[in-house]
Amino acid sequence: MRLLLIEDETTLREPLVEQLKKAGFNVDAAADGEEGLYFGREYPLDLAIIDLGLPKMPGLEVIKKLRAESKAYPILILTARDRWQDKVEALQAGADDYVVKPFHFEELLARAQALLRRSGGWAQPVLRCGQVALDPRTQEVSVNDKRVELTGFEYRILEYLIHRAGEVISKTELTERLYAQDFDRDSNTIEVFIGRLRRKLDPGDTLKPIETLRGRGYRFALQRDSAA
Repeated sequence: MRLLLIEDETTLREPLVEQLKKAGFNVDAAADGEEGLYFGREYPLDLAIIDLGLPKMPGLEVIKKLRAESKAYPILILTARDRWQDKVEALQAGADDYVVKPFHFEELLARAQALLRRSGGWAQPVLRCGQVALDPRTQEVSVNDKRVELTGFEYRILEYLIHRAGEVISKTELTERLYAQDFDRDSNTIEVFIGRLRRKLDPGDTLKPIETLRGRGYRFALQRDSAA
């Protein structure tokens, strides 16, 4: 999942970036509202975390501009303001949730994951498709209730595919959402990881969880749990 963090306080922004990366996100970070707005417009994002008190352009204005341009990804605001009116104004401008400073990272992460679930149409915290289950909170994956060990990149690809289960995801989209800007887009890395995922999830080649659609991309083909 690709996430934008707009936060001007270096002592908060830099540790947050590292923690979010450890939690499995591909993170873009901006230190002011103007730079953040550019990233929010130009990058293919799954979630934005925006501080309200930003230099050059207030966070509220960034949110209004992004929503006016039909950017539909979830927005989580950070605020040190105590006035409830500020939170209401941000929510009315298009933000989806907020965290008040100071906060524990675990709360921020839980709210971010909840927004991602809802944006993908998932109601339950564990994402289940057929025999495959993925828990974003623990980054654990199981098949038929047996845990499957994945590398970080394998997990990130699977998480994105399951979040969008049933949809066709191009190689370009996977690359842009999961890897840094300088990632070698002409490499066969995505194909390699897809092959590894297939072998780990379906060693007997009976489930066939990931389809390849020639010239179009990949699709997680197992049906979502009806309770999800």
